[in-house]
Amino acid sequence: MLSVERMRVLHAIALNGSLTGAAEELRVTNSAVSQQLSKLEREVGQPLVERNGRGVRLTEAAEMLVEHTSRILSMVRQAEADLEAHRDAVIGHLRLSAIATAARGLLPQALVALRENHPGLIVELAEQEPDESVPAVARGESDLAVVVDWAGAPLPLPKGMARAPLMDDVADIALPVGHPLARHDLVALEDVVRLPWISWTRGGTCDEWLHGMLRERGVEPRIAHTAEEHQTKMALVAADLGAAVIPRLGRGPVPEGVRLVQVQPALVRQVYAFWNADAARRPAIRAAVRALREAAQSA
Repeated sequence: MLSVERMRVLHAIALNGSLTGAAEELRVTNSAVSQQLSKLEREVGQPLVERNGRGVRLTEAAEMLVEHTSRILSMVRQAEADLEAHRDAVIGHLRLSAIATAARGLLPQALVALRENHPGLIVELAEQEPDESVPAVARGESDLAVVVDWAGAPLPLPKGMARAPLMDDVADIALPVGHPLARHDLVALEDVVRLPWISWTRGGTCDEWLHGMLRERGVEPRIAHTAEEHQTKMALVAADLGAAVIPRLGRGPVPEGVRLVQVQPALVRQVYAFWNADAARRPAIRAAVRALREAAQSA
């Protein structure tokens, strides 16, 4: 009989493209992954991977086995969720991921509410950007993640995910106080698109949204600097080194030398939570979404 645990190892190799990546995901040594793979190959009586540069490539037999493994792991998640739902108790261990602004602006209140209302639930938060949290949920390393969709630039999610909107988050433009437009409370978006910009990390979701938004208006982006943290962006703005888009959620104090200006049409992103649909019946997931929505109402 095939070992489900060894099949899980092959599944991790398929997702990560290497034995090293699978070992990191499963939190075991490379040697342990290699041993489990060798045992699985003996069980099926044929090779499952082939060397491919620094990684590995699945054989046809392995691809077939990975498809079956995906269905088996899905059924395991459903079984775990059904058992928790049958107990109707918010207990166990819940792993949450959230982008930085949500981690600051929503999660403290939500985590306190979960601790007070559900003392039998252990919640672990990890601050992660979508390029980390989306695959983490897909692999089962995280149970629920909080991410954003910028208007016109939805974040692609893997199949089999459920989601719940939390709030719409408006972003303002950070300008140096000496800039002529900083004297206004509201400015037209067309008046700021040609400014030099302090964007997010190159190639990230937010950076791609900014490039797309500017190009939709016929302007080739002038990216002067990049920074992920909003406080870093605003420090650069205060030094008159560019303008920046600063969402309101989790914004923090505005330094001297910076003026935040509303734009029309407004720049809006939707903050939402998503999780694997197989685990949708877990009371802990429902409780976490409820706590996040309550936190969003007062954000």
